[in-house]
Amino acid sequence: ITLDYTLYQIIIILIYKNLSDNESMKRRNFLLKIIGLFGAFSAFGMGLGSLLKTKNKESLMNTILHKADSRGKAYHGWLESNFSFSFANYYNPKRMGFGALRVINDDIIAPSMGFGTHPHRDMEIISVPIYGSLRHKDTLGNEYAIKKGEIQTMSAGYGIYHSEYNNSDKEDANFLQIWVLPKKLGIQPTYSQKQFEENQRKNKFQLIVSPDGRENSASINQDAFFSLSQLEKGKTLEYKNYLPKNGVYLFVIEGSVKVGDTILEKRDGLGIQDIENFSMDALDDAEVLLMEVPMLG
Repeated sequence: ITLDYTLYQIIIILIYKNLSDNESMKRRNFLLKIIGLFGAFSAFGMGLGSLLKTKNKESLMNTILHKADSRGKAYHGWLESNFSFSFANYYNPKRMGFGALRVINDDIIAPSMGFGTHPHRDMEIISVPIYGSLRHKDTLGNEYAIKKGEIQTMSAGYGIYHSEYNNSDKEDANFLQIWVLPKKLGIQPTYSQKQFEENQRKNKFQLIVSPDGRENSASINQDAFFSLSQLEKGKTLEYKNYLPKNGVYLFVIEGSVKVGDTILEKRDGLGIQDIENFSMDALDDAEVLLMEVPMLG
């Protein structure tokens, strides 16, 4: 539409300029109206094209929604768990992970209780405390406590044993236990623990996990990038993938946000793929974890 208008405008202007002084003013005014009319159509076409481009971008966003109350559940007295993906006795063939992201367990552990020493191998394990404190011990000689504002990563590699307990004898501890499939198998096991300032993620994305430890993030054995954000109500953030073919799994820790036409509330999850950037609007004050991972397909 815009191209047709431009060519037509040139033709009309040439005709207009070549009119003799004897031509009537009405004829000039008529030609000017035609130019204006086509200008309006051109502007409409440009606006429509922009709208269609935006809609096409949204339609390319392939998403999968996991509401909080649809997660698998387990209760063991001392442990309450919600599973975003199949884990332990919860099996759902439609929820075997999202790309390289294999496990998101939302665990609440009673005071002084926890997971005794147990083995892992060939898995990237990330712990994100939500409240309370966890005490970690492993066969590499690491023995630390982690609390909200810190994260822990462990490359299990060819094999490692570790234990995790609630570090308090009075209060519950809540943390996200996240597993990511590794890029390379059989590597030397490693452990990392990082502290992150909360004011560095207010209304912006704070990188906490990456393949190479950039921006003081914790490194893991996978082309994955985790980011935290604390958004104030009414704020909008645009996320752009670090790697174009990766997908992003968005997990709402607190509050509510909107992505496209989808509203996400506390502990909802949304998998997004086939698009390199998207916007997130805070409907309330919100804390969100974004996990960008290879889609492995």
